[in-house]
Amino acid sequence: MSIEAAQHSHANPGLIRNDWIRAEVGALFALPFPDLMFEAARIHRMHFDPNEVQISTLLSIKTGGCPEDCAYCPQAARYDTGVDAGKLMSLDAVLAEARAAKAGGASRFCMGAAWRSPKDRDVENVCAMVEGVRALGLETCATLGMLSPAQAKRLKGSGLDYYNHNLDTSPEFYGEIITTRTYRDRLNTLDAVRDAGINVCCGGIVGMGEGAEDRAGMIATLASLPVHPESVPINMLVQVEGTPLAGESKLDPLEFVRTIAVARICMPKSVVRLSAGREDMSEETQALCFLAGANSIFYGPKLLTTPNPGRDRDMALLDKLGLRPMER
Repeated sequence: MSIEAAQHSHANPGLIRNDWIRAEVGALFALPFPDLMFEAARIHRMHFDPNEVQISTLLSIKTGGCPEDCAYCPQAARYDTGVDAGKLMSLDAVLAEARAAKAGGASRFCMGAAWRSPKDRDVENVCAMVEGVRALGLETCATLGMLSPAQAKRLKGSGLDYYNHNLDTSPEFYGEIITTRTYRDRLNTLDAVRDAGINVCCGGIVGMGEGAEDRAGMIATLASLPVHPESVPINMLVQVEGTPLAGESKLDPLEFVRTIAVARICMPKSVVRLSAGREDMSEETQALCFLAGANSIFYGPKLLTTPNPGRDRDMALLDKLGLRPMER
């Protein structure tokens, strides 16, 4: 199948569309690898400097004890993963981490809390953190679980730049991974965030036992939202002993690269983040992801509770590839 056919005969393949259907996205996945990579790189260059990578740091401000049953998550209270429930970090401790992140080259500071949905008093505490981090000159992002419209507006009032709430997978495969929160619940939170005027960070996880049609379904769902997420994290499953997905067959790295490329083509102006799983990726796989249109990474030794490549290793790779940090 040709690129032109995969693009549904649109004269301008870089056009921002919100009417992607699964068959079209599946056709992109089925393209010969060189054609897919060429088209992803071409579209990436239409909207971004291909030699810039946005650097983010992710901090777990409240770890463990989550009542949800997400099959991939070591922070779920029902799984024995060695992750203990902790209290919300203090404001001073969070700001110290933010200063270190900025000194290390990060332009965005993301704060994650293991809640199903935060209480209003929790939101107030996070708002103080957002205000403090912004005062340091960093972009701010938070992922706190499901939000009410009022909570989203309060976070916007504190200056929150981005809110992360992933769809995780396709609507059809979702029930195999999570039963304590519906797909509609996730979409409702995205609506509340968007309506409050906060930028949306939303992507998913691959390598959870889903099929190629589910990867296409996830991207089709993201790309058919009324407004594309400004940031789209694509995560490779990090298997953690004690979770139901420990022992799952690993996804072929080239299928991961294809997912990055298709996300770039379908959401041309979104920042596509190469997220969890980089610790186990070769330099060659990561380089292909950058060629496919990934232009953001999480930087630092840990993502919430799972390992991430060290700062020196990341900077050495970026230097080897001739890539530079994107300035805010």
